[in-house]
Order: sequence, then C-alpha cells, then structure tokens
Amino acid sequence: MKQVLKLELEEAKVMIEAAKKKSEEINVLETICIVDDGGHVIALERMNGARITGPEIAIAKAFTAAGHKRSTHLFNKEPNGPVLPGNEAFGIQHMIPGKFAVFVGGFPIVVNGEVIGGIGVSGGNGEQDIAAGTAALQALQELFNKDGHEVIVTADIKK
Repeated sequence: MKQVLKLELEEAKVMIEAAKKKSEEINVLETICIVDDGGHVIALERMNGARITGPEIAIAKAFTAAGHKRSTHLFNKEPNGPVLPGNEAFGIQHMIPGKFAVFVGGFPIVVNGEVIGGIGVSGGNGEQDIAAGTAALQALQELFNKDGHEVIVTADIKK
C-alpha cells in the first residue's frame, strides 16, 4: 500500500494568495487555479479586472500540468518539445479540446517526488505567469518545510 499526500483547500488558498501577491508586485491581473492530482479544481480565483478568458485557460494549464507531470511550456520548448511538428506528441492538445494547454503558465505540484496537483496561471505574459506560479510553489514549500516535505520550486518541472 502506498501512502500519499493530498492537496487540500487550505494549501490551495495559501498558494493563490502568494500568486496574487506576486501578481500585484509585478502589476499584472491574473487568474490562478489549483487542481488535485486528478486535475479537478480545488480553488480558482480571478483577480478583479483580470481577463474573462482567464478561468478556462488557468484550469486547462493546471489540468495539463497535473495530468502530464510537466510544466506546460516544456511541451513546445525548442528543440525537443513533444508537441512541436515532427515530435512524438504533435497535435496532442487537440485530443482533449479546451482542457489541454501547451504554453506557459502551468506547473505540476510536486511534493516528496510525487505529483499531488497542478497550478495554472493566466493573464500575464510568459515571464509574469512564471513569476506568479513559482511564487505559489514557494509558498507551499514554506508551508510544508516545517513538516519536512520537499516541494519542487522551479519553472521547468518534468516529473
């Protein structure tokens, strides 16, 4: 039997607040979504004035990152991104229309080497979405650090 950590609302709220704080610091309006390891939404928040398209995009980014255990921008990163023409997953984003994102802003939540969820951030440019997403991961690391759990805090996550 394998014991696993489960991401819950309390942790999701901490992550969203950290992402919002970073977004305010860098002057961008974001939508932030946290999903569990099955890609189901735990929490979603669209900052006041953020784009109306943000929720659907943030959900897709979080779903993709959790389900495929990699940061979404790695799908199309040169030269070997799997969705680039000629590579093994070219066109995969069309398999689950509206739920699969292959651009910057989605990150798996990896704790103690296991993917326990995903975060999707939408509203800024790539650099801004990365800053908000990694701030959320850092907040989770700080929360879990006291219990001895290790959270991967980086932009390029591939598990």
